[in-house]
Amino acid sequence: MEIDVRGPRFSAALTFLVLAAAFAAQSTVLLAVQVAVFAVSALAGLRWSPYGNLFRLLKRRLDWGPPPATEPEAGPRFSQLMGLLFTGAGLAAVLAGASVLGWALVLVVVALSGLLAATGLCVGCEMYAIGRRLVGGSRTESRA
Repeated sequence: MEIDVRGPRFSAALTFLVLAAAFAAQSTVLLAVQVAVFAVSALAGLRWSPYGNLFRLLKRRLDWGPPPATEPEAGPRFSQLMGLLFTGAGLAAVLAGASVLGWALVLVVVALSGLLAATGLCVGCEMYAIGRRLVGGSRTESRA
């Protein structure tokens, strides 16, 4: 599935806001909400992403026009999975009483989502692309 390149950046901005608010308020409820958003996006696909659906609704209502470009969903979906792992581990750590570790894991996601929202650079997408090249490279080498 191809997605509008503006969608992941929009979602990253919302993720940044939700997780920054969760950290500022030390709110496990807000953190759990973001973990659930990551889980839906990573496990069910970006078509079901709550933030992606909000992006599509606003795009239609505000007439943002056609996408300037599209990209395969695999990279952004991998990023959602990484966000789920980090925030899920952070939530588990906070609930287990290891608040410093938990919030540190959350702050990693805050920083990376802020980077994506501000610059368009998706570290998870880049990691996915590097992984694909490595897997492709090893397949090529094993055939030779």
